[in-house]
Amino acid sequence: MNDLYREVTQETENDASLVRVFSAGFQEFSKLKEVGNQNQDAVMDGTQRAMQIAESDMIDQLEQPLTLLSTIGSMSPYVGLFGTVWGIMTAFQALGTMQQASIAAVAPGISEALITTALGLFAAIPASIAYNRFTQQVTRLQNRTDMFSAELTNILQRASGK
Repeated sequence: MNDLYREVTQETENDASLVRVFSAGFQEFSKLKEVGNQNQDAVMDGTQRAMQIAESDMIDQLEQPLTLLSTIGSMSPYVGLFGTVWGIMTAFQALGTMQQASIAAVAPGISEALITTALGLFAAIPASIAYNRFTQQVTRLQNRTDMFSAELTNILQRASGK
């Protein structure tokens, strides 16, 4: 088991998230087994807690940038809408000062105002797509890590029962 620990922690091309969970669980397992006065349930509970802490820390680090993507995706359309409303108000104010009102006088101002809506959507759509994609990847990784932790717990429990 110690050879496996050394081999896994030395290989850099392994999935780093699983290596962190494995390292945390195996180190805690080894420490608790060295103490010797712990029963098997206490050893396994400590091992599982160590793996859960490592997984939670990893997930927190992966989810930090998602907040920015979420904010950009949800706020950009509102910023674009605000610019559009402001631009249309300005166009209508200019129209009010003219002697003769025509669509030709208002159209350039409204066209300019709609550019902010387009820019807001231009920022929001890719940010929303990226947010959803990365959230899905984090969820998959969390599921893989949960399954890995359960498998490692079973292996260590069998090893400690010998």
